[in-house]
Amino acid sequence: MSAALVEARGVGHAFGAAPVLRGVDLAVEPGKFVVVAGPNGAGKTTLLRALAGVLTPDAGEVTLAGRRIEQWSRREIAQRLAVVPQESALPFPFSVREMVALGRAPFLGPLGRESAADVARTDAALVALELEGLAERAYPTLSGGEKRRVLLARALAQGVDTWLLDEPTAHMDLGHGLYCFEWLRAWLGAAPGRGVLLVTHDLVLAARFADELVLLARGAVAARGAPADVLTAEHIGAVYGVEARVERDSAGGVLVSPLRAIR
Repeated sequence: MSAALVEARGVGHAFGAAPVLRGVDLAVEPGKFVVVAGPNGAGKTTLLRALAGVLTPDAGEVTLAGRRIEQWSRREIAQRLAVVPQESALPFPFSVREMVALGRAPFLGPLGRESAADVARTDAALVALELEGLAERAYPTLSGGEKRRVLLARALAQGVDTWLLDEPTAHMDLGHGLYCFEWLRAWLGAAPGRGVLLVTHDLVLAARFADELVLLARGAVAARGAPADVLTAEHIGAVYGVEARVERDSAGGVLVSPLRAIR
């Protein structure tokens, strides 16, 4: 049985005649912060949807806790896996508190009533993401960055150990984006058995926080490993079509400076 929390093995998928994923292998192991990066159209969001069990790939398999994901019900998946999407479209103008409380939905009884413990988890998530002052605001009225924090709080209220996040720092300013990665790293290290997979375009934050960085290009894994090994000028040129200067800082971190497009 696999030790991975969630894993893709040889996953391939196409929309019509257009291949989007090509034989992707990827695993999120306990204690690991895995970051997936790549240009637009590389297949990042499709891969995340396959890992979440929302999309059934044409080839390969996805496992959750060592068991094929299609063998789990949607409720069972939600009791083990939190997904933070790029956006959450809602038919009703839920308040921030109501949005965060939705994280408890997989654990509620037949009547859908919240217990005192459920309310406490929601309150704690609002505080953790510094949203208590916005709790009664209507979610659709928030800025893009504020909405992202609400979705993070919803995942936190869910109380599961495996998180999949699709560009969680999109629409965030520099400070909030850095805070998001710092917060996720702290959450990951606060208890054993947790794992994070995050999709991002931000190579600076990816280089600083990832345990493993996976570069996708045209639906396939172009490079994977430690950020210092993956973020080379050669890889960046091949994947992004950009000439870049790659340097190491005093702590051994990677600094990427794009110079010019080479398409």
